[in-house]
Amino acid sequence: MYRTVKATSGRQIFQPLHTLRAAEKELLPGYHPFEWQPALKSVSTSCHVGIINGLSGWVASVDDSPADTVTRRFRYDVALVSALKDLEEDIMEGLRERGLEDSACTSGFSVMIKESCDGMGDVSEKHGGGPAVPEKAVRFSFTIMSVSVQAEGEDEAITIFREPKPNSEMSCKPLCLMFVDESDHETLTGVLGPVVAERNAMKHSRLILSVGGLSRSFRFHFRGTGYDEKMVREMEGLEASGSTYICTLCDSTRAEASQNMTLHSVTRSHDENLERYELWRTNPHSESAEELRDRVKGVSAKPFMETQPTLDALHCDIGNATEFYKIFQDEIGEVYHKANPSREQRRSWRAALDKQLRKKMKLKPVMRMNGNYARKLMTREAVEAVCELVRSEERQEALRELMGLYIQMKPVWRSTCPAKECPDQLCRYSFNSQRFAELLSTVFKYRYDGKITNYLHKTLAHVPEIVERDGSIGAWASEGNESGNKLFRRFRKMNARQSKTFELEDVL
Repeated sequence: MYRTVKATSGRQIFQPLHTLRAAEKELLPGYHPFEWQPALKSVSTSCHVGIINGLSGWVASVDDSPADTVTRRFRYDVALVSALKDLEEDIMEGLRERGLEDSACTSGFSVMIKESCDGMGDVSEKHGGGPAVPEKAVRFSFTIMSVSVQAEGEDEAITIFREPKPNSEMSCKPLCLMFVDESDHETLTGVLGPVVAERNAMKHSRLILSVGGLSRSFRFHFRGTGYDEKMVREMEGLEASGSTYICTLCDSTRAEASQNMTLHSVTRSHDENLERYELWRTNPHSESAEELRDRVKGVSAKPFMETQPTLDALHCDIGNATEFYKIFQDEIGEVYHKANPSREQRRSWRAALDKQLRKKMKLKPVMRMNGNYARKLMTREAVEAVCELVRSEERQEALRELMGLYIQMKPVWRSTCPAKECPDQLCRYSFNSQRFAELLSTVFKYRYDGKITNYLHKTLAHVPEIVERDGSIGAWASEGNESGNKLFRRFRKMNARQSKTFELEDVL
């Protein structure tokens, strides 16, 4: 979709949609014929549907931003068909490699889909006279993770295609673009409502599509894992991330999680959240607000879209790096034997840390921690640089050990397939996280007395269980969607025809 051409200057120039050659039109959804058996509930049977207004079917309301500029999307099933046809050669190749005779495999295909959704701040246009729309956007996209087939007479399904780069923007297909603030729950759920309805309809039906010259039937399995914690909490009806209910995977409170750092298991699920919301809404036991909140463990809005309880590897990186950055600051200022340092003192430690990181690691101070900074900060070199500013030998040792353990643990939730790529670290994970927790609750007790950050809790308590269940955490992360955000920004600045009505279409 993002085919690029090189200009004579050697810079990349993106071709917006309206300049795509007719031959490339087939790259866009709405080109290939298909059918559903049984037909999808409340979805039209027409196959040739291109970009539609995300609010189609909505009654116009009197509002300050014209509703026809707010959102554009593809119909979910049409977009999936287009993505499958993109993979036609890979699927046929996979069948040939497995020696599966063509005619034997026409039914029993199942397709695993990763869904991602993320908000972007400040996507303002620097010029252009379109109507006023909120300068925030939300992108919803999907990635085909794998295609497997259940051959006749076989017990096991055979995987014939697995996405080699599940975190690349090339495999991450945009489905819906919205000029909506992700915190505006009502608008977000309103716009994504039809997407959810189409997704639910597809769960109970089979797609009949010609692949490799034969009609084949596909079933889809959707897993919403490409969400950061803020989005998961919003979709699943949980309180915001500052809540005492620290985790989107288990019912632990912040205090419990800081006392018992490693022994928790994944208990939350979409269905349970729905049941809890009903309890919250009806309050059958006539409890006080506090008791009721404790009963539903912080579920206080209606879960809107099913997400898979997992941990987002990218934001885990960022969350933990932020935490280490603060530990470094506190160690430079020797907070462990001081009570309540003043703001000025904290500021001077931060300045010292930034100066040292810039000098030794070429790390420029950043406003908000980002993935690249986090990756550079979480290294042995960075710890050595920080240790130069820490006076006490034993504190230096503790910092080195803490980072050493972290570096051992990280590949397990970053790699696409930990059992293959880092089996030793996977085996040692629980042991390492126990030791890590022990260090936090003894040497760094001043920071973790009764409190712990959300991602640190998940890193210590839930990683092995999720890897055992899904085989990987890294592959299901939100990175592909985040990279797509970058492209979106670039298109919007450079290539969109300067009228909001077209703009979304050009970018989608």
